[in-house]
Amino acid sequence: MEVLYPDCAGLDVHKDTVVACVRHMANGTVRREVRTFKTMTKDLLALSDWLAEERCTHLAMEATGVYWKPVWHVLGDGDFTLLLANAAHVKNVPGRKTDVNDAAWLADLLAHGLIGGSFVPDEQTQEMRNLLRTRKQLVASAAAISNGCRRRWRMPTSSSIR
Repeated sequence: MEVLYPDCAGLDVHKDTVVACVRHMANGTVRREVRTFKTMTKDLLALSDWLAEERCTHLAMEATGVYWKPVWHVLGDGDFTLLLANAAHVKNVPGRKTDVNDAAWLADLLAHGLIGGSFVPDEQTQEMRNLLRTRKQLVASAAAISNGCRRRWRMPTSSSIR
């Protein structure tokens, strides 16, 4: 298969760690290097620096929970093309599943252009969504409190006295 991105990386993102597999294709030979980083900001900046040193142009990561978001924001400031993959679409081949294998699998799929990216809204849209989500929760909480108070203090009716 044709290689679209000869210098790319796959990232297996977890709560506390990111396993990165850099994949380089040169003269028909694939060279991989894998490193693990913590998810603190300084560690994610070190990840970004390492990927830049490795001349990676494209990065792919799975959309698992919310753990991808800080990684996305830090790496989004770099000169990388980011791709967020739906985890269901990039499932690894059954067998031994490790973080290293997952990162390498993502890098291989990305190199050949086999990952369809998920929609990631721009920063302003994300902020607006967060505000609207918070407002919705506050309105629901206020309604629950209000309804609970009414039920507690409601005068008995003739039908409820029986």
